[in-house]
Amino acid sequence: MYRYITIEREYASGGNEIGRRLAEELGYDFYDRNILTEAAKRLDIPAMYISQLEETKTDSFLFNLAQTALGGSGARDLPVAERLFLEEKAIIEEAAQKGNCIIVGRCAGEILKEHDGCLKVFIYADYNKRIDRAIRIEHLTPGEAEETLKKFDKKRSSFYRAHSGLTWGSRENFDLLLNSSRLGIDTCIQMLKNLA
Repeated sequence: MYRYITIEREYASGGNEIGRRLAEELGYDFYDRNILTEAAKRLDIPAMYISQLEETKTDSFLFNLAQTALGGSGARDLPVAERLFLEEKAIIEEAAQKGNCIIVGRCAGEILKEHDGCLKVFIYADYNKRIDRAIRIEHLTPGEAEETLKKFDKKRSSFYRAHSGLTWGSRENFDLLLNSSRLGIDTCIQMLKNLA
């Protein structure tokens, strides 16, 4: 049984929807961008700056620092983005202590990799299907969808590498990779539900 399912995902692959719906079906707690919001609140960072800090790249030493006893509270001299990540790490660890949960993004799989019962998942999809989904769900023009897709994938990849030292989406770093455009959102949810 997997107590923790962590999901990294390409933009417009449906990873957030898969995580949210899976959590509802399993009765697990669900965490996504709300981790960032809570971390910013704890650090007294105004809400207007949250989107600028979301999945912001920091120096690669940070993940190693976060693995030490510093945790999320002893690094007051670090830049804001780095302190924010340390606080996010603390929130993820608190969530795991509370019980069964699904966490989307935030390098949660690497943070919880030593915990028994952690399934690390990467959701991806065919490029054109992602563009179509971004147009349909986010109400973007085709040009905006393409630009947004590239921007978010780059930010997520940089964030993941900066905090883990690993390559985002590489099969060596995940237990399961799912192509949501070929399998379908419902099938991905059912497969993960069966594994859990």
